[in-house]
Amino acid sequence: MKYLFVILAVLGIIVSSLALREHYRTDSSPCSINDKWDCGIVNQSPYAELSGVPVSVLGMAGYSAIALLALLGRFRLLLTFTLGALAFSLYLTHVEAHVLGVWCIYCVTSLGIISTICFGGLATVLSQALRRTP
Repeated sequence: MKYLFVILAVLGIIVSSLALREHYRTDSSPCSINDKWDCGIVNQSPYAELSGVPVSVLGMAGYSAIALLALLGRFRLLLTFTLGALAFSLYLTHVEAHVLGVWCIYCVTSLGIISTICFGGLATVLSQALRRTP
């Protein structure tokens, strides 16, 4: 399971780096699909930074931490960390849906990745707990 988490984390780093590119892009966004899907609008909005740090950089750091925790087999800590990451990702999804009214394909993909890691972490922790129970 740990290698699946690492692969998903690497995919998360890639998606976050693509979002970071959109954050600093000065020309039109290639993922500007229509009025409802535009990564440029989302990643250049005031919500794309937290205390001056691009959210995508936080995503890259978070996914790196997830990969490390998975490799170390620290699944309870991984679950705790990903629960917080999922909550933050859901907040950002709320902002896209109800504040900006525009979606980012990278952000939605990242939400899918962090959700998968989180639920996989929950399944792993529960499985380990059940194996330890006599």
